[in-house]
Amino acid sequence: MCRLVKEVFDGEWNDTDDEVKRKRLEREKRAIMGAEEETAFYKEKIRAVLLERKVADSWYPPWFPSLPEAVFAELYGLSGLAGWAYDMNEELAASSSAKLIGDRLYYFIDGKCRLQPQRIDSRRRDQLKRALLLSTPAERLEYGFHELYLHNGIRITIYSGHRTKENQEIMVFRKYVLENYTFGELAEKGTIPEAAIPLFLAMIEAGFNIMCSGQVRSGKTTFLRVWQSHEDPELEGLVIATDPETPWHEIMPDAPIMQLIADGDELKEMSKALLRGDNDYVILEEMRDAAAFSLALDITSTGTMRSKVTVHDSSGINVPYKMASKIVDAYGGSLREHIAQVYRNFDYIFEFCQNPENRAKKILKGILELAYDPVSDEIRATYICRYDFDSGKWRWNFHMDRVKREKTAEISASADKILEILSALSGGRTIDEWTLKPAYYQRGSGRI
Repeated sequence: MCRLVKEVFDGEWNDTDDEVKRKRLEREKRAIMGAEEETAFYKEKIRAVLLERKVADSWYPPWFPSLPEAVFAELYGLSGLAGWAYDMNEELAASSSAKLIGDRLYYFIDGKCRLQPQRIDSRRRDQLKRALLLSTPAERLEYGFHELYLHNGIRITIYSGHRTKENQEIMVFRKYVLENYTFGELAEKGTIPEAAIPLFLAMIEAGFNIMCSGQVRSGKTTFLRVWQSHEDPELEGLVIATDPETPWHEIMPDAPIMQLIADGDELKEMSKALLRGDNDYVILEEMRDAAAFSLALDITSTGTMRSKVTVHDSSGINVPYKMASKIVDAYGGSLREHIAQVYRNFDYIFEFCQNPENRAKKILKGILELAYDPVSDEIRATYICRYDFDSGKWRWNFHMDRVKREKTAEISASADKILEILSALSGGRTIDEWTLKPAYYQRGSGRI
C-alpha cells in the first residue's frame, strides 16, 4: 500500500513545475514534523488514493487505527511510533515517554517500560532520523547527538553514530501529558494525604515560596501545577522553563503569565532584564544549572513571594547545598552565604518519589520547612510531614519555626490557621528530632 501511494505521489511530482515542487517540499516537511493542517491534508490525500484504487479495505498493522494512518506513518510520520505520538487510544494517551533502542520499541505504560510488538528496521530508523532533522537545518546528520521538538510539543533526543554501539541507536521521545488534577484527585491516587489539603490552601494563601524536588516522573510537576492553579488569576506571573512542556496558557488561560524558554547562557543574558520585571511571582521549571539557581535567589531576594520551582533531587535537604555549590562553582562567592540565602528566601520543600512497589504511583514523601535565623546565624531544616513506607501513612510534626512565624505574620494572617491545621494533623505532637542543622553550613565543614 505504501509503495502504491508513493508511486501516485511521485507521478504528481514529475508533472509539476519547480515552484509547485518547492511548495510541496515545504508542505511535506511540515507534515513530517507533525503540523496539524499538513498532516490532515496528506492523510486525506492518502485515503482518496486508496479509495480510488479500491484497496481501502486492505490489511494494516494492528497498532494503527486505520489504513490511511498506517500509510501516512510510514511515508511521512513516525512509523510504528505514530499511535503513541498522536494518542490513538487511552492507554497511549497516558504514556509520557517512548524509547527506540536499536529496532526495539518501548512505551512507558503504568510505570513500566513495555516492549511493543512492532520492530523498526535500520533503513526505517535512518529514514526517520533524516526526516526529524529537517526541522533543524543547523544539525548535521553525522552528529551523534540531537535534541529537537515536533509541532505537537514532543521532545526527541537522538543518540547515534560513535556515541552508541553498532545497530543500537537510541531515540527517546517525551511528550507532555496534561493531567488537570485537583488536590482531591491527587489524594484519591494516594499521592498526598487528603487531610493536608486545607494546609496546602492555607500555605498558598500565605504566599510561601516553595520548591518541589524528586526524581524524573515522581509527581513534582503535577503537584506544582495543582498548587499554581489555586493562585489568584489576576496576579502577574513569569514562567522560565528549559523546554516547552507545560502549557500554562491552557492551564490558566485567563491569567497574565509570561512564558520563556531558556537555560544556561541564554538565561544568564536575560537575567538583568528579568530582575527589572514587575511580576508578582516566578515559576522556574526543572532548575538544573547555576544560571537558573542564581536567578531563583536573585528574584526571591527582592521580596518576591508565591514563587515556585522544581528541582531534580531526591533529597530536599540536599537541594540548598546543590543550588549554592553550583552558583559558587560558576560565579564565585561564599558557599555559606548562598546556602543561607536559600534558607532565607524559600519556605518549604515538597519531596516526591515513585512508589518502589509501583512506579506508576507517586508519593509526597516529606515536607521540609526551611528557616534562617540571622541572630544566631543558623539554618534549620524541619520536617513537618514524613511518609512512613512501612505503614503507608503520613506522620506529622506540630512545628513552625519562630522565624517562619514572624515572616508569615508580616505577609498574611495565615500563621495561626496553619498552626491550627498542623495541630490537628499531628495531634499536637512535636517531634524535636525532625529538626536538622545540616553539616554543610557548619564552619570547618569544607568550602565556606
